[in-house]
Amino acid sequence: MVTGGAGYIGSHVVGAFGLVGLPTVVLDDLSSGHRGFVPDEVPLVEGSILDTDLVARTLAEHDVVGVVHLAGFKYAGVSVDRPLHTYEQNVTGTAHLLEAMAAQGVQNIVFSSSAATYGTPDVDLVTEETPTAPESPYGESKLIGEWLLRDQGRAAGLRHTSLRYFNVVGSATTDLYDTSPHNLFPLVLEALAAGRTPRINGTDYATPDGTCVRDYIHVADLADAHVAAARTLADGGTLQRVYNLGSGDGVSVRQIMDAMARVTGIDFTPDEAPRRPGDPARIVASGEAAARDLGWTMRHSLDDMVRSAWEARQAH
Repeated sequence: MVTGGAGYIGSHVVGAFGLVGLPTVVLDDLSSGHRGFVPDEVPLVEGSILDTDLVARTLAEHDVVGVVHLAGFKYAGVSVDRPLHTYEQNVTGTAHLLEAMAAQGVQNIVFSSSAATYGTPDVDLVTEETPTAPESPYGESKLIGEWLLRDQGRAAGLRHTSLRYFNVVGSATTDLYDTSPHNLFPLVLEALAAGRTPRINGTDYATPDGTCVRDYIHVADLADAHVAAARTLADGGTLQRVYNLGSGDGVSVRQIMDAMARVTGIDFTPDEAPRRPGDPARIVASGEAAARDLGWTMRHSLDDMVRSAWEARQAH
């Protein structure tokens, strides 16, 4: 079962399961997901992970053996203004999901966590041993979600792993695309499509070109990692409690703008604005542990990421 499987990332995970011949069922309340993102052959149960009875029935009726848990409220900035909603969706919802899984004897779960659990780390390269220090209710809720899995593992033998990742971009098919109103790629592409000039916030950071450096990973690569983790748990394999899905080097905002101009063929010079409060200069993670245990690789270049996102945007 893929919770949040009608969303941008979740629908790619469902597609990745389909490519290896593993059937899925999607549970999604469609608050930010799209019915059209779910393939016709995949059952879609419309509802919330807060509805324990519905979750339990779905697990039983579809003979579910494992869960990939992506459902949640994911906007870090908005979570500051809506902490109670964030905790209800991401913490209480995860607790209800785990309760339903325990009732049905489903013992395997892959949790979609976040690099927001690290806050603003004071290291050049984040590893799984880097201390967590979330700076938003969203980041805190994801860390608490990891704790819930850990504690349920101790108490009831739950087999689990959590995947922490940063900026997910691109599309595996033009049918699926990022509809977030807050993410950099859709914001830039929407501006270009509308004839507006994209903007860089902050050009005086202590980075090679003065703009923020982040991890950007293609959604198809991310989806493959979720499938690899789920299959390992289902096959009885052992995984670490947490993995970073990182690039190891990162990409700057200006490099993204250059790639956007190069790939789209739209020549532009981005507007420059002051820094936004709270934006660290660099957050980049090592993906070495995930490469070792999950076969994690960055198979797509920056131009691949931009090209696939642009083609999906043009198709819609």
